Amino acid sequence: MDGSEQSLEHLRNKAIFTTGEAAEVCNVSQQTIIRCFDNGRLQGFRVPGSRFRRIPRADLIRFMRENEIPLGVLGDARRTALVVDDDPELSHRIDEAFRSDSMWQVITVPTALEAGVALERHEPDVAIFDAGMSEIDADRIFEMLRRDDRFGLVRVVFTGTVGDEERLRAARRCGAVVLRKPFELEQFRQILQNGAAA
Repeated sequence: MDGSEQSLEHLRNKAIFTTGEAAEVCNVSQQTIIRCFDNGRLQGFRVPGSRFRRIPRADLIRFMRENEIPLGVLGDARRTALVVDDDPELSHRIDEAFRSDSMWQVITVPTALEAGVALERHEPDVAIFDAGMSEIDADRIFEMLRRDDRFGLVRVVFTGTVGDEERLRAARRCGAVVLRKPFELEQFRQILQNGAAA
């Protein structure tokens, strides 16, 4: 950690930022942050009854990523994908392919229960669920994600085979991207890129 990151350490775990704090994290002027807020490029809210602006952490991170500003103290510069799949061979292939990836940290878990814990702990950019798992239900997943502001930016992908058609249709109705199995790792990487950019 260099000196500038060390001086921002007090901002590492903040949930809501002032425009001054956002400017510090982004290494730009406060006026730039105010201008981006006012023209809608940076989302947030005004404190009721005042002229003060506030920026939730997820919105600041999205703004930084959209503008290729390093996240610095706000977290790992890599994006995070959570894969929920009970196929150990597929999970192993994905783990191997992304072990030393500079763009993506990929976490794989084999059960819906572990998925809940991993969502809380890692707050992924993209979450990929296997529609063939009996405990995976698109409606419930989307309902859970919508209930928590931290997951408002998570892009959801469902994978499945021909036998999972009905579940994949339900996932698509909820707003998920669908990736059919078997898939190549390059297709998987493309889905991650598209999901994070959506």
